[in-house]
Amino acid sequence: MTKPERKRALRGRAGRMKGGRGSGRASTGQVRLWGHHAVEAALLNPDRRHRKLWATRDAIAALDGELPPDFPVEYADTADLDRLVARDAPHQGLVLECAPLEERDLAEVIEDADPARPIVILDQVTDPHNVGAILRSAAAFNAAAIVTQDRHAPPESGVVAKSASGALETVPWVRVVNLARALDDLCAQGFWRIGLAGEAEMTLAEAMPTGPVAIVLGAEGAGLRHNIAGHCDALARLPIAEAMESLNVSNAAAIALYALATREG
Repeated sequence: MTKPERKRALRGRAGRMKGGRGSGRASTGQVRLWGHHAVEAALLNPDRRHRKLWATRDAIAALDGELPPDFPVEYADTADLDRLVARDAPHQGLVLECAPLEERDLAEVIEDADPARPIVILDQVTDPHNVGAILRSAAAFNAAAIVTQDRHAPPESGVVAKSASGALETVPWVRVVNLARALDDLCAQGFWRIGLAGEAEMTLAEAMPTGPVAIVLGAEGAGLRHNIAGHCDALARLPIAEAMESLNVSNAAAIALYALATREG
């Protein structure tokens, strides 16, 4: 979609305008997103099925483009929007209810991926703010996807989307049943699997190969599980000062992705 086409697709005169405040709960099977970047990206995503947008008039006017004339919009004030989202959530005048994104298949992502683009594997990273921040870094440094285990990762949500600042709509998020098996599949397709671990002897720069890479990060505190570390080709550490024991997992992911994006060859 070209820039002029996108502008015709988003903002404007739209909407069914009603006076109701809403229940504050998303309908069954729906997700509720909030914040300017998260909502705007979801509205521009052709793979999203939208149900309803609650918004202030100023926030609608700030969107990049125009909404279709029949788009279901309910104008509301800030206090009403506060009731639709988590407490103190920074909705910035926009709350969108929509269907979750369709699940992505790891085999398809691997097949379509550029070998120069890394894949990020998250081992039991459950904080939605961290997952959202990692999605944002993945988009910034051109990662092909993130992969999580379905039972040990947060669901798609407004918190993830707001932290991702639009990247939830652009970076494939693959959920798998068995993370170790997913790492085996990546190995079979030629990916070098590097697990980040503070106790590793090699630094990330020393462990860096020239081919396709899957970077593997564990939960804060616990780190990589033994079985997942055992499915990595190498363990590497970020060379941080001794005064600091570790980094937040989303910060570690951003640094590792930057290093991968700037490697020679």
